[in-house]
Amino acid sequence: MPTAPEFLHLAYPGQEFPAYLYGRASRDPKRKGRSVRSQLDEGRTLCLGNGWPIAGEFEDVDRSASAYARKKRDDFEEMIEGIETGECRVLVAFEASRYYRDLEIYVRLRRICMEADVLLCYNGQVYDLSKSSDRKATARDAVDAESEAESIRERNLRTTRQNASRGGAHGPVPDGYKRRYDPDSGDLVDQVPHPERAGLIAEIFRRAAAAEPLAAICRDLNERGETTHRDKLWQRHHLQALLRNPAYIGHRRHLGVDTGKGLWPPICDDEDFAETFQTVQEILSLPGRQLSPGSEARHLQTGIAGCGECPDEPFLRSVTVRGYTNYNCSARFDVALRENRMDAYVEESVITWLSSQEAVAAFENAAKDDKARKARIRLKILDDQLKDARKKARTLRPGGKGMQLSIDSLADLETELTPQIQKARAEAQPAHVPALLRDLLGKPRPDVDRAWNGKLTLPQRRMVLRMVVTIRLFKASRRGVRTIEPGRIKLSFFGEPGFKPLARSRA
Repeated sequence: MPTAPEFLHLAYPGQEFPAYLYGRASRDPKRKGRSVRSQLDEGRTLCLGNGWPIAGEFEDVDRSASAYARKKRDDFEEMIEGIETGECRVLVAFEASRYYRDLEIYVRLRRICMEADVLLCYNGQVYDLSKSSDRKATARDAVDAESEAESIRERNLRTTRQNASRGGAHGPVPDGYKRRYDPDSGDLVDQVPHPERAGLIAEIFRRAAAAEPLAAICRDLNERGETTHRDKLWQRHHLQALLRNPAYIGHRRHLGVDTGKGLWPPICDDEDFAETFQTVQEILSLPGRQLSPGSEARHLQTGIAGCGECPDEPFLRSVTVRGYTNYNCSARFDVALRENRMDAYVEESVITWLSSQEAVAAFENAAKDDKARKARIRLKILDDQLKDARKKARTLRPGGKGMQLSIDSLADLETELTPQIQKARAEAQPAHVPALLRDLLGKPRPDVDRAWNGKLTLPQRRMVLRMVVTIRLFKASRRGVRTIEPGRIKLSFFGEPGFKPLARSRA
């Protein structure tokens, strides 16, 4: 049987009881540790009233003790080390669930306390784990604590699904936003753009939409002394994750997909920001875009143009020999052409095509294809199905006994339908023409020429090539021919036979 703290000196006469105090809270959105401090205050009062000297205090704020915990409890591990070295005689916490919500952790702590002859104190009782009855009592409390953790998890998952269905914010705070919490309950009130960081995030999107290389953006931000919201240097993977996040246009992501409009505003109030976001998504999705770390591209067609002689059409690469730079097949070296000649030919052809009505018509026709039409029909059916389910989840059955559809059933249906809706919505969208390309299509030839040679950067010109043309280089009619013979460079423009998205990214 457990012992009351005030009688511990009678049960163990002549002994001192140096104590370790432990406090833990699994949820603390404001990071103020109020709950943990109150736990430790109560422990100090208990030790003072019974003459137990405090040998150490340990606290884990915003740390779970369940089997689903994602963060390590550093103070708990430090406390375990102290117990093993014999620095305390009694371990004090507010209740059993502060120590553990996982039976494996309970068994570990019990074994360590038994080996070090340390007593366990919680709920105003002291347990001697060398006694069978006390082990049985603490084991029962551990089972209850784990069961409560499972119940909490189920409630949290249900709340998350409900929150997703109504478009509420959830998960880590996106860089550029801040959240406001109720000072008493700690519940989330809303999510709004951060007054100091929102402008930086909007700048990153605008630069990425202009096809500026991510490596260049990172370098510039770091040189300016800008850091991520976690005070780390910017790296490409930070930008990749940030630029892919639909939260910045006020949309919620659930189970990895965009589930539609959320309850918070976009990162900036620019009415064209949604188009900027869409442009960035298309740029990041281009299969030929260099995703690996490394130096920025310095040549117009490396990793874009392909070898027409090889069945798998490997990319061309730039090779400089004796002061001359050639485009060579990267696999078998069976084609080669001087870089300046090939660039001049391709750029002249692309500028001519961009200024033509054929280019305008190609993108207009892409918006009217049969696949998009079928996707729009499928999207309407799925949307109607989900709207009907949500209506039933808010409508009582005849007689008022429950809803026509339970929240759990609605959540399961949303989990199934959301990816299908996301896919149909993407397929139903008309072909989006990024601003970078729209400013060139169908414009007078002199205007396109001036923009291409005077306004567009090399990364932007490379981006246009990826979007509008498939380039294949073939062998010359005989060895030693350096001129561009008819048919040696074959260009297939968007909408024409032979055009295809780049099949793989650069290594």
